Amino acid sequence: MTQNPASLSALQLPLAEPAELGLCPDRTRRLMDVLLDENARGRLPGAVAVLGRRGKLALMESLGQLDPATGAAMTNDAIFRIYSMTKPIVSVAVMMQVEQGRVLLTDPVARHLPEFADQQVAVERNGEVQLQPVTTPATVQDLLRHTAGLTYEFLGAAHVQRLYAQAQIASRERSNAEFSRTLAAMPLFLLPGTQWGYSRATDVLGRLLEVLTGQTLGQHLKQAIFDPLGMVDTAFVVPEADHHRIAEPYAHDPDGGVPLRVLEPRKAPAMESGGGGLMSTAADYARFLQFMLNKGELGGTRLLGSHTVAHMTADHLGSIAGDGMLLQPGHGFGLGFAVRTAAGLSTLPGSVGTYHWGGIAGTTFFVDPAEDFFGILLAQAPNQRDHFRQLFRTLAYAALE
Repeated sequence: MTQNPASLSALQLPLAEPAELGLCPDRTRRLMDVLLDENARGRLPGAVAVLGRRGKLALMESLGQLDPATGAAMTNDAIFRIYSMTKPIVSVAVMMQVEQGRVLLTDPVARHLPEFADQQVAVERNGEVQLQPVTTPATVQDLLRHTAGLTYEFLGAAHVQRLYAQAQIASRERSNAEFSRTLAAMPLFLLPGTQWGYSRATDVLGRLLEVLTGQTLGQHLKQAIFDPLGMVDTAFVVPEADHHRIAEPYAHDPDGGVPLRVLEPRKAPAMESGGGGLMSTAADYARFLQFMLNKGELGGTRLLGSHTVAHMTADHLGSIAGDGMLLQPGHGFGLGFAVRTAAGLSTLPGSVGTYHWGGIAGTTFFVDPAEDFFGILLAQAPNQRDHFRQLFRTLAYAALE
């Protein structure tokens, strides 16, 4: 992971003045000034902000503290826990397997992971729980678009969510294979294909990749995506030589909330979470988003066909209902990304076709193909994440000329 400055600069996308890329210099500066003010008021420990357009970076700048406990300054090469920004990367890896003919989107999950055969769904009525058979089993497409009937234990207190919590389904001490078997033994939260429900589905995709490739998830992602794209600092664990680059949150929540206990990136986990386990940097994730914006290619290396990328970033929900909370109005969901389907409705700016997601510790990104534009904000501010996602996106689009 450790790189000398020359090799790091060679891997970073080229820099250009904002005006060259159709961004207002004053408004680009305002974005950083507003974030600096948030840092000065003690609400944002530190961050790295990126704006990319037309294949170049108009902004790659750090602010605040890498570690508020020591006062160490944030740096552009800081390593962040990106949590659910892992999902798009794993989704790309799955679609690479689709392109190689090893799996189809229509395949039932149980075809590759037999533990998911003969599942039941938990139906709660009048305080009682009934288990009913699943007549239409979940497919690989369902896992990618979060319609497989799974859930997250922290999204509520329904029967299945309590089962997840009791089983400590988030444990990093069990292998991906053990995780898959533990999860599959529990009833579903929803009938597959009937409703969008954010869930541990991408963790299941991580196990699916292990079965398809015969490698651990970490080994496969390194070989298939990170090495080809030059993502030198993205992995499930940070080596000791790079511990000094790990960004940390405040010890106490600035808004008085309960601090999120963030992942420990210094110790290799048994569970390599496809849904939320990666550590990465702004430069690495910018390369991944430029690869997506280029429709599957970066620097002469093509990992996906252009039509496959278009398919991934189209809406796959149609009339399937979302939850109205994590999935904003005017948005559907593709194969690993939220996708904008209407020019209005949402509070977030962005063109129709813009796709985005974020991580629970405070990271976020968007890609706007219509404007040839992307943005990344990496911070470790868990309870302030919704505020900073809105703020960053609003200020980024305000800079477009």
